[in-house]
Amino acid sequence: MRALPEGLDTARLCQAWIVTRVDGVTLGFTDHDRDLVVDGVTCRAGGGWSPGTRDSAAGYAPGQGAALGVLDDAGIAEAELAAGLYDGAKVALLRVDWSAPSRFVRLWTATIAAVTREGEAFTAALAGPLAALERVAGRTFTRLCDARLGDGRCGVDLAAHPGATCDKRWATCVGTFANDVNFRGFPTSPGEDFLTLYPVEGERNDGGRR
Repeated sequence: MRALPEGLDTARLCQAWIVTRVDGVTLGFTDHDRDLVVDGVTCRAGGGWSPGTRDSAAGYAPGQGAALGVLDDAGIAEAELAAGLYDGAKVALLRVDWSAPSRFVRLWTATIAAVTREGEAFTAALAGPLAALERVAGRTFTRLCDARLGDGRCGVDLAAHPGATCDKRWATCVGTFANDVNFRGFPTSPGEDFLTLYPVEGERNDGGRR
């Protein structure tokens, strides 16, 4: 649990949200009954923002949450939302002493992962900092090619192979497309059955069965 600053009057607390878009535009909202300037940002009262359900991140599990809001030309406009200007925006939730807004504590920060609309309202799905641990980075070592047929890494001219499909296997890349130089897999890597294989008398034991 996040500790509140010493001497903070819990009877005078409200919440504020500060939204920073990727283009640098910053907006603020509060559930207090008047506007507050928090951390240098004017947080509008009556902006329609409220917290939805939220799972706290524990260990390496990514924290997930939601924020609910109402479309408002003076705040979050429908056209800006439709244009994707809030995709990837940073959201900070703060607990603020409304009698002295310079006294606040930042409860959590998150990134807007997706926005869904329902009439004049919207729900922003929020992903906590640990959600970055779920992103796939780099390549996976597999026997199959990880390029897409005809893309820049593959190099196959689709016009020369109308209607062709590819099952990502080395044999197909070589036999059908003569494109072994651009194969993006590892055809000689050991498979799941590698540990159970053993030499058999009279068979070809050169590793080709892998």
